[in-house]
Amino acid sequence: DLGKQHGCKVMMHICGSNRQFLPRLIEMGLDVYDACQPEPAGMNPDGLKRDFGDKLTFCGLVSTQQTLPHGTLDDVRAEVKHLIAVVGRGGGLILAPAHCIQPDTPLENVLEVYRVAMGKDFPA
Repeated sequence: DLGKQHGCKVMMHICGSNRQFLPRLIEMGLDVYDACQPEPAGMNPDGLKRDFGDKLTFCGLVSTQQTLPHGTLDDVRAEVKHLIAVVGRGGGLILAPAHCIQPDTPLENVLEVYRVAMGKDFPA
């Protein structure tokens, strides 16, 4: 409540499968859900946007367990474009890695996220 009293947006870092808690967290004043991971059960980005996109902004969603460390540049491009088109539609997306980027993640995959997000969709 203190943040809301001063016009602040409330952001909370929550890892894992926690979809069942989102309605209550929204009631409590949550505005931004940070470290939104797409892999855990119930955390599909399309469903989250459909069910909570009018109430929450999602920060994260770029897979640090699958796409970034193991995907091709085409996989990265497709995921980023999909997130922007679906979750970003109408606002409500802070495109970012879903969690910490691990040291063995290919640098080109990380850079490709930024290239696509900034509209510089070209091969590395």
